[in-house]
Amino acid sequence: MVITFVMDQFGETSNGTTITAMRFADVLKKKGHEVRVITASRIEGEGIYVLPEYRIPVFQSIVDKQGMKFAEPNEELIKKAIDGSDVVHMLMPFWVENATFEIAEKMHIATTAAFHIQPENMTYSVHLGKIPAANKFIYTFLRKKFYKKFNHIHCPSQMMKNLLVKNKYRGNIYAISNGVGEAFGKREVSRPEKYRDKYVILMIGRYSKEKRQDLIIKAIGESKYNDRIQLVLAGKGPTEKNLRRLSEKYLANPVEFVFLPQEELIDLINTCDLYVHASDAESEAISCMEAFTCGLVPVISDSEICATKQFALSEHNLFRKGNHKSLCGQIEWFIEHPEEKQALSEQYIEYAKQYAIDACVDRLVEVFASAVKENKQRWENTQKEQAYLSTLTSKQQRQYFAEKKKYLRALKKKHDGDFTNSYCIDFCLQK
Repeated sequence: MVITFVMDQFGETSNGTTITAMRFADVLKKKGHEVRVITASRIEGEGIYVLPEYRIPVFQSIVDKQGMKFAEPNEELIKKAIDGSDVVHMLMPFWVENATFEIAEKMHIATTAAFHIQPENMTYSVHLGKIPAANKFIYTFLRKKFYKKFNHIHCPSQMMKNLLVKNKYRGNIYAISNGVGEAFGKREVSRPEKYRDKYVILMIGRYSKEKRQDLIIKAIGESKYNDRIQLVLAGKGPTEKNLRRLSEKYLANPVEFVFLPQEELIDLINTCDLYVHASDAESEAISCMEAFTCGLVPVISDSEICATKQFALSEHNLFRKGNHKSLCGQIEWFIEHPEEKQALSEQYIEYAKQYAIDACVDRLVEVFASAVKENKQRWENTQKEQAYLSTLTSKQQRQYFAEKKKYLRALKKKHDGDFTNSYCIDFCLQK
């Protein structure tokens, strides 16, 4: 199968969606598929098509702080990239993905989409994350402007699928984990001397408001083990300065801020004693999965919009959303119960096997195959309709289109105003 990914960022490891796209591409290639990528990232490689970066007037500084970038559509390059593709998979809902969809439609190429950006990822950055109306507006806007065009949508967790259905997303929605890379697993590593007498707590993720690294700092500051705990925050992002200030205020041992390549990150995970995922909002959290795949036991926020809570294997793996005292209590419980923590570590290593990326990619390929089959049928039906129309008189054609318009109006009412192009089956098949 020839699969084209449309991803504004690719080859840069600054966010989970980009990392997921890169890993999916690698595994697909290993399975014998041809993978092409349309991106704004200045990278080289076989099947990579680089578009200009789109710079947003006034707001570009905010985009840069978030470590993001957007691609500017170029019709000629997009046509070249997707020509001969079996399916084009959109990993983001922005300008280049919209443009690519329109071009793919004209070229009769199957399309699918992924839903990776929770509205809270955007609203928290502008202090609106806890306002339901703001998040609902983004769900609705993205549905009407982008996702209503697709009949096959991939999201990384059952929680996200439920939220999409709740917000009137239609068509086939597949909850498929983004999966954990083959490199992650339990390994023996030498503990650095600087950690010799420390209890090392790790969180991996972008430094941003919704990730709530601030809660971990306050929880450790509240703990009777403050002087013993070393917190390591792996990532980068706009809230780093604030986190450094909090660290100086609350912690006996300053936070270590690191951004590491994969191999060094795996060694770090295998060095640490406990993993904390404090996010208020999360569509899945690959970083948490990577941690427990290595046997590092997690403590996770029980936020209703944090899918990561699905990974809790005991009551001690959860703390109350936004409550640093609750988090402090769970951290102290694990420090005081090393045998129970070791038993959970072994359970997590076994539990993680179901999230191996190989199996997740196989499920995604099935989605692609369904989209290709449906797309082929849709265009065959279009040809049948054209052949049927050619047998009608002008008056009969007008009558036909009037009946079809009525049929589609009924579909629109049935589906609350939004229905994917697959619902627009050729009316002539009912004749």
